[in-house]
Amino acid sequence: MSNRKRDSAGNPRVPAHAVVIGAGAAGLAAALRLIAAGVAVTVVEKADQPGGKMRRVDAGGAPVDAGPTVFTMREVFEEIFAEAGTELTHHVGLRHADVLARHRWDAGGELDLFAEHDKSVDAIASFAGPAEAKRYGQFCRDAQHIFDTLERPFLRQPYATPTSLMRATGTRDLMGIKPFSRLWDALGKYFHDERLRQLFGRYATYCGSSPYRAPATLMLVAHVEQSGVWLVDGGMHRLAAAMAELAQARGAAFRYRTKVDEILVEKGRAAGVRLDTGETLAADYVVTNSDAAALSSGKLGRGASRAVPATPRDERSLSALTFTTQAYCAGMPLTRHNVFFCRDYPAEFTDIFKHRRLPREPTVYICAQDRDDSGPSDGASAERLLFIINAPPDGDIRAFEQAEIETCKESVFALLDRCGLDCRPEPTTFKATTPADFDRMFPGTGGALYGRASHGWRASFQRPGVKTRLPGLYLASGSAHPGPGVPMAALSGRLAAHALLRDLDSRARSRTTAMRGGTSTR
Repeated sequence: MSNRKRDSAGNPRVPAHAVVIGAGAAGLAAALRLIAAGVAVTVVEKADQPGGKMRRVDAGGAPVDAGPTVFTMREVFEEIFAEAGTELTHHVGLRHADVLARHRWDAGGELDLFAEHDKSVDAIASFAGPAEAKRYGQFCRDAQHIFDTLERPFLRQPYATPTSLMRATGTRDLMGIKPFSRLWDALGKYFHDERLRQLFGRYATYCGSSPYRAPATLMLVAHVEQSGVWLVDGGMHRLAAAMAELAQARGAAFRYRTKVDEILVEKGRAAGVRLDTGETLAADYVVTNSDAAALSSGKLGRGASRAVPATPRDERSLSALTFTTQAYCAGMPLTRHNVFFCRDYPAEFTDIFKHRRLPREPTVYICAQDRDDSGPSDGASAERLLFIINAPPDGDIRAFEQAEIETCKESVFALLDRCGLDCRPEPTTFKATTPADFDRMFPGTGGALYGRASHGWRASFQRPGVKTRLPGLYLASGSAHPGPGVPMAALSGRLAAHALLRDLDSRARSRTTAMRGGTSTR
């Protein structure tokens, strides 16, 4: 499909124009696909740089990635760049990671997972015994089966229902993806060591969910990581910058520091946007890279507020409390991706989802951005760190007071100390970002970073599709189908663009055409 260059009489036709709201991964992927098809594209972004959640902040003069940090599903981005007539590696430097992540428990033990399956098997055998290593092998096979079953009929379709999925996979394969089992319960059948259960249960948080309520289908995340994690030269923000640069080189117009106040609706369809300056941009189509909640809550105007269903507050995904800093680290050697597990895992999610507070003892993720698989840890020079702590998505109804943040910070550094990491941040570089801050950055969300939580088997089908109820308006977002995370958001952008192009082609073929005899026909 492509934007037709001439009408039925052979006359040149003005290209269709699409406004893309937001320059996150999904918006950029949509813009690249549309530009490649001949659609004129204007990207409007309220920040001063592309990236969306792939944001970068300053820590004492050093740029620190302050959003997603793990690059997986490389093939998605290779396809995006190929559609634009180039290659991913011509624009982004990538290095394959040997160590997927380093995991540490203050109750005892350290475990690395590796890109090479057999190395992970050996590490688990040394960590928890040969029986656990054998069960890990079965876990990996089942995780791959789930991914393979869902990739084409679910992840790469613009919308999916239980019925469409059953038609595509059959009842037997559908049950094999474990939709009715909770992840935590299913993990207990693979792993008898509670530490391993905790490690693989953490994959639910990649979708903003609790392992005690999420379906076992999320085991597929383990296969995604096992299939490859890459280190991006310049950090994840560099990926967003490269996509924006390519879109601009191909002809897309970018307007940064520009906020959209309203999606305009005329004759029952999206017709452009009104900016906060009062200026209007007319368009044939609008693609919004906002969270679905921004639409349903009216943040983009009343006319578009019914384009997608609202997400109930108690079904929001996790938010986060993040710390960015330069710090001196010694003791336990860090790798790029590090996870420090709390002692009472159920209490962490009870605090967040039931008591709606920062966890009293959180699990802590640290991205050490100046390290590859294993770097020196002499503590002689400061390095850039991002800390991520799970938090409740209530940033729209309460402030997270400094005293609460300090209490959480003390708990974080006490955990690191018990795990053998001596981490001393430089105070002048230390910055905390709360759910209230994330709500200001991503309005309508309360700070939820993943859209709707994946709690229960229905949750994946309750995410809005890329084609909204309002004709001419498309949703490209990690809050939309097929789900959260950088590669999934990019897939959402591609799917939104494909849906737009199908509609564009349909409209072009059904336009009124003058006929002899003074009549007209579709």
